[in-house]
Amino acid sequence: MSAPEKMTAIEISKPGGPEVLRPVKMATPRPGDGQVLIEVAAAGVNRPDAIQRLGLYPAPPGAPDTPGLEVAGTVVAVGESVDGLAAGDSVCALVAGGGYAEYCLVDAPLALPVPKGFSLLQAASLPETYFTVWTNVFEDAKLASGETLLVHGGTSGIGVAAIQLAKAFGAKVFTTCGAEEKCAAAKTLGADLAINYRTEDFRDIVKDAGGVDVVLDMVGGDYLPRNLSCLKPKGRHVSIAFLNGSQTEIDFMPVMLKRLRLSGSTLRARPLPEKAAIAAALREKVWPLFETGALKPVIDATFPLAEAANAHARLETSAHVGKIMLEP
Repeated sequence: MSAPEKMTAIEISKPGGPEVLRPVKMATPRPGDGQVLIEVAAAGVNRPDAIQRLGLYPAPPGAPDTPGLEVAGTVVAVGESVDGLAAGDSVCALVAGGGYAEYCLVDAPLALPVPKGFSLLQAASLPETYFTVWTNVFEDAKLASGETLLVHGGTSGIGVAAIQLAKAFGAKVFTTCGAEEKCAAAKTLGADLAINYRTEDFRDIVKDAGGVDVVLDMVGGDYLPRNLSCLKPKGRHVSIAFLNGSQTEIDFMPVMLKRLRLSGSTLRARPLPEKAAIAAALREKVWPLFETGALKPVIDATFPLAEAANAHARLETSAHVGKIMLEP
């Protein structure tokens, strides 16, 4: 198998709205040591891509400027020091950039098999959200069977993954959504309690329901003190994004009295060995759950690669349930 000299990819022509995304021709990359090149069948669209498009989340050193953090496709070339992968293999993978393209470089340790019975489109919807939820909710916050998780944005890509994973590992799940139909969708995915944050105060409802052990927060801002009030003693709060801003004011007395733990993380710029360890844990503990049907991909909409701007416009409506995808 071989790749052409040139490929179509999506360029961020300048910081701005979805309209700044445009298809261009560029040189097809070649795999270096420890890398494989895949022909992309599908790529996921995620909130960090939109933040990068705005000029607020640059690619880490060495990563392509082309957006796109997860892909699935077929291996077409293999670099030095790669074991266990060969041309013709179907994989899905987490990448630090470059997913919005016809071909994409992948660090071999971050390539995972396509779950049995899954299409490449379905497989491409998995890596970014499941890497993120696994490392933050299970490795950092150590959510355990019998505990309760609160995740905001229950029908976002992260929310869908968090609800399903937490339920699969024996936890209860509370979530917030911005519409009644989204609350219904979250319950269909397994949420025990879905709260419409536009019409109800999630803090009062969660506290009345007994509180939670873990909060996975993508909102930040004024949500942080409200989240902390929902936590049980020895609760854990994990921040992964700040849709309402990264600054707020909190009273640390409840943190001390309830012995709470606050943490946060980003994934994209973490060293390869750390991301490889997450990939190995997913392969062992999570990927088998896709094959049994305990976890399912949820895809909201699919756009041609050249219509990446329309995909971002859909993302920014927040009307989607599950993942938005691109197909070259």
